[in-house]
Amino acid sequence: MNNGEKRRLNGEQEEDDDEDEGNDGGLEAWERTYADERSWESLQEDESGLLRPIDSKTLFHAQYRRRLRTATTARIQKGLIRYLFIVIDLSKAASEMDFRPSRMAVVAKHVEAFIREFFDQNPLSQVSLVTIKDGVSHCLTDLGGSPESHVKALMGKLECSGDSSLQNALDLVHGHLNQIPSYGVREVLILYSSLSTCDPGDIMETIQQCKKSKIRCSVIGLSAEIFICKHLCQETGGSYSVALDESHFKELILEHAPPPPAIAEFAISNLIKMGFPQRAAEGSVAICSCHKEAKVGGGYTCPRCKARVCELPTECCICGLTLISSPHLARSYHHLFPIVPFDEVSVSLLNDPHLKLPKACFGCQQSLLISGNKPGLRVCCPKCKQHFCLDCDIYIHESLHNCPGCESARHSKPEISNTEV
Repeated sequence: MNNGEKRRLNGEQEEDDDEDEGNDGGLEAWERTYADERSWESLQEDESGLLRPIDSKTLFHAQYRRRLRTATTARIQKGLIRYLFIVIDLSKAASEMDFRPSRMAVVAKHVEAFIREFFDQNPLSQVSLVTIKDGVSHCLTDLGGSPESHVKALMGKLECSGDSSLQNALDLVHGHLNQIPSYGVREVLILYSSLSTCDPGDIMETIQQCKKSKIRCSVIGLSAEIFICKHLCQETGGSYSVALDESHFKELILEHAPPPPAIAEFAISNLIKMGFPQRAAEGSVAICSCHKEAKVGGGYTCPRCKARVCELPTECCICGLTLISSPHLARSYHHLFPIVPFDEVSVSLLNDPHLKLPKACFGCQQSLLISGNKPGLRVCCPKCKQHFCLDCDIYIHESLHNCPGCESARHSKPEISNTEV
């Protein structure tokens, strides 16, 4: 091999090395690992100037208690029958990788969790999915109460392309929500990735139409604050926020799961006709009114027109009657009478040697003591004065919706009165 061939091979090898460095952004393998995990964000500086890992559990509980206090500061009327359109921006901006692995993947992941949490807290409500890409808005799913159908439709349409059009999405949503009866709460949640909007007309007129139709529009941005999104939320009474990272985005989207305050104009008592259908026999054969095909077994029969539907809650396709079950109605009750936030036990009380504090959580019976048999962080119910750990505090307010201490005291009172007599 002569010198010319050696120089040519060395030149090709150098070019390959340059391409590899360009693809990796000039980072070594160990540097890319830390850049992906962002491990430096999990550290904080203490009083002595040392770096210590963040206590994520305590931090999460503190954020949760702040949201709980703001949600229960006043007794306000809430709309329990919600009609929510989730607008997802699938323009080319959603393929950006500032959220790992991409904005689109992060949005899809947390929208799925949000839909399930939404129907768990709002069993009488309905959701529809709308996507924006190529400057056009598409209605992915119609208004319905089945989380599985929404999730399945969303996961099958995850493609990013073109520009985003906020006006087209608002026009599509306005056309559907304008037909909703007055007792329903009309809402739009927009998950916006783009920094611009490509609209065919005057978007200000569209915003005023949404305001006139009492449609509450909220936006969660994934890039930066945009004036038109902020103006939309201010005009319609919604909320606007920009996600800093994936955990912050999860926190922001879950804030829209509890029912919002009812608009004053619609906050009047209404009688709504609802049907409680019976479940059909397993061996019966009938034509499903929602899928227009014959099905064997299962399903529910409308008490008014005797049509067959697959699942509850829903509206009868034949007579339009709202069909629900009694558990759905019972699960909506806790929003009207929420549990008061528990009080944090102060450090002075924890360190008081003369005060005898419970050593175990009243809910899960786990020890409340930390290393050295010192009392750890805890909360106390202001009514029954029982102590609970941080995990039970979140579980009681988000899932159980009943205080175990208050319920046990309520059931024990009749027994005490009988023994006294």
